[in-house]
Amino acid sequence: MFRPTLILCLLASPAVADVDFFSTPSGNIHCSVGIEANVSDIFCTIYERTPTLPRPGNCRSAGHTVSMLNRGPVTLECDQPGKSYARPSDPGSQVLQYGQRWDIGGILCSSSRQGLECRNDSGHGFFLSRARQSVF
Repeated sequence: MFRPTLILCLLASPAVADVDFFSTPSGNIHCSVGIEANVSDIFCTIYERTPTLPRPGNCRSAGHTVSMLNRGPVTLECDQPGKSYARPSDPGSQVLQYGQRWDIGGILCSSSRQGLECRNDSGHGFFLSRARQSVF
């Protein structure tokens, strides 16, 4: 006698990332932050700057985007027209006022009149200001 077998497939629901946006009081730096269960990331774009960061590849753009996870080194990208990780016009964007800090899932960002500094749990990070940019 034939008995049908019931096969039960359990599909894991896709991971849902919580994404927030912030900018510096000057409006020159915009960041997006994604937080998931085991990993967080940040993308910050600086628009007006003295060209102290090395230009990746054949970059001719004025803006640069730095990104990092909550662990590991920083990545530097040249902005491309129409591509923006940090959306300055996003209605959910908030301003990280001078003197404020934001701890975002293993990434700590501090805003000051000197600029924006973000570090991750591995000790890597970046500093962005109009006059100086560095990656460490």
